[in-house]
Amino acid sequence: MSASTAVTEPARARFIDVHYHAGPDAYLRRHSALQAGSEYQARNGWVVLKNHLGCTAAQAWEARQQGLPVSGSIVLNEIAGGIDWRVVERSLCQHGAADLRFIVHLPTVTGRSHTSRLARELSHPILGQRPVKPLTVSDDRQRLNRATLDVLRMSRDYPVVISTGHANREEVLLLVEAADRLQVPRLMLNQPANPLTGLSAADLLELKSLPSLYIEQTALTYLLGYQSKEDFGEVLRELPRVVYSSDLGQTSQPDIRPWLDLSRQWFKEFGLGAQRIESITRSAPLQMLSH
Repeated sequence: MSASTAVTEPARARFIDVHYHAGPDAYLRRHSALQAGSEYQARNGWVVLKNHLGCTAAQAWEARQQGLPVSGSIVLNEIAGGIDWRVVERSLCQHGAADLRFIVHLPTVTGRSHTSRLARELSHPILGQRPVKPLTVSDDRQRLNRATLDVLRMSRDYPVVISTGHANREEVLLLVEAADRLQVPRLMLNQPANPLTGLSAADLLELKSLPSLYIEQTALTYLLGYQSKEDFGEVLRELPRVVYSSDLGQTSQPDIRPWLDLSRQWFKEFGLGAQRIESITRSAPLQMLSH
């Protein structure tokens, strides 16, 4: 791609991937932030970096200074400062005045039992010696805790998208109810078909009336066999406000170009028309992330 055609703002991108893991992260990754940004730029895309250790805001800022199509997010895991609205404020300061909303993921390390099918390696020995401590969005009475409610409330005043992280099924429903009640501008259900959450397309259809709710469908959930072909196809075809992402970056999974090739095959197999493809890969992500 020549400099004259390089993507410099999200609205010019051919597609937006809201979930890509670059290094350094809790696990070894295929690309650095700058390498990933260059790969997406070469394909006229935009990427939002995600990191289980916490924040990618500074990496995204640095990448944009070099003309790369990158924005950031934070995962509110214990090692990053936990569920704390001041942690979000710090990240927003580091992210700078980007054209897209900043994604705030609720914890992904929750302590709940799940054996991942991913082949992956920790990036640093400290993480083996002192693992990230689990955090959840609910308390012992199965209610959203105060810190989570504070983060939901702050989203009304800041350019952010709240992501459900690896909340379980019951917690996701609590978050959806609270988002509606508190008038949260944007709530993204983070890969809801994954085993830690376990929401099917039929379950998600019951939530479709909330206009601020977006549903993330990751390629990785399907690649790992956590989601049936029928359910994957139904989400891609039928659900409103679907945001299609990769959740890739693992050394054992496809690189960016093969993922795009696979996606085109899947879209054709499931009978998606050009308008629907544009919706799930570009216009819905752009709408979710727009101020």
